[in-house]
Amino acid sequence: MNRTAKAALVLALVAVVAMAFRVSWNALRDVATAIGADRTAATLYPFVVDGLMALALVAALTLTGDARRFALRVLAAYTLASLVLNYVHGLVPALHGRSVDWGRLADWDPANWALVLLATSLPVGSIYFGSDLVAKVLHHRPAIEPTTQESAQINVNRSMPDQGEPPVEAPAPQAEVDASPVPAVEPIEARPQLVAAAELTRSRRATGRVPAVARSTRPTRTDVELLAEARSLTESWPVEKLTGEGIRKALRTSAAKARIVREALRAERERDAAAAVAG
Repeated sequence: MNRTAKAALVLALVAVVAMAFRVSWNALRDVATAIGADRTAATLYPFVVDGLMALALVAALTLTGDARRFALRVLAAYTLASLVLNYVHGLVPALHGRSVDWGRLADWDPANWALVLLATSLPVGSIYFGSDLVAKVLHHRPAIEPTTQESAQINVNRSMPDQGEPPVEAPAPQAEVDASPVPAVEPIEARPQLVAAAELTRSRRATGRVPAVARSTRPTRTDVELLAEARSLTESWPVEKLTGEGIRKALRTSAAKARIVREALRAERERDAAAAVAG
């Protein structure tokens, strides 16, 4: 649809809405007069109902998600209220000549109370719902679609599994190969490239001495000290538990020293057991 057709469609919609508003004007004004509104308030009353319907429609076209559903509910509620008041205006001819009693919209009392409550609550609802819709529209931030360049950059940053399988290109047709014999070409002897020994044996540069703060504060223990400490820690251990890994974790020492301590402890256990049997 071109721009001219869109403009004509919008103008037609505005004309239809304006005529519908004028038709509903008399009914809402007479209802407002019947519930006690003065001349000025009765004249402005149609703007309260039908005007909020237009505001809710614009908000529904602008907002998204839950805010849009809220605007549609307000539009549906005020449309139904306007329909009910116009229907009552058509059923009660006395409203046309303004000869109806003040505050009387129906003969049956419960129906009259409900209609009066509806007519008097619409202005208050317009203040609340209209303010809320305007605030939602002002604070609405539409989603920004990435441009072509940004989309390409996103595809570049994505990993291969996210991008999916690349398209398989059809193989190009091969040209006909000449079947004539090709003269033999003497092989060229490849010369191995020698890598400088200095590059292969390049050593890492010394990074300097370890600062005193980074050094361990635990003093170095001798074999005698390790064995004495191991005796006190493994005194209640069975022989099967005297393993190198268990002693290493208990003493927090190297695996080699742990094996030496293990052998010494097992020898002591065997010696003690033999002495006990002999005694």
